[in-house]
Amino acid sequence: MITINPLELDGNMFTAIRVELPKTNLLVVSNEVGYIMCAALDVSVFDEKLPEREVIAGRAMGVRNIQQLLDSPLESVTNAATEKYGWQNGMTGKEALLRIA
Repeated sequence: MITINPLELDGNMFTAIRVELPKTNLLVVSNEVGYIMCAALDVSVFDEKLPEREVIAGRAMGVRNIQQLLDSPLESVTNAATEKYGWQNGMTGKEALLRIA
């Protein structure tokens, strides 16, 4: 099952997506600038193989729902997210999203 819901964070709108897969869930919160995602995201692909795309993205490990994705520290972020928006490893998903709002 795929669930897509609007998500308001401090007056800013995002899209929350949950894809239920066998033994796991794919979790994403995004807007038109970038996104955060569960560990299914391979940040190094964007930095090492596709840097010209300047993808704004971050990954949190061990999350099981959207609220945990927002509350958990990001384990990795793309170089473009750091350079353009000041994202850092360890900031919460919510903190990162508010920087691209």
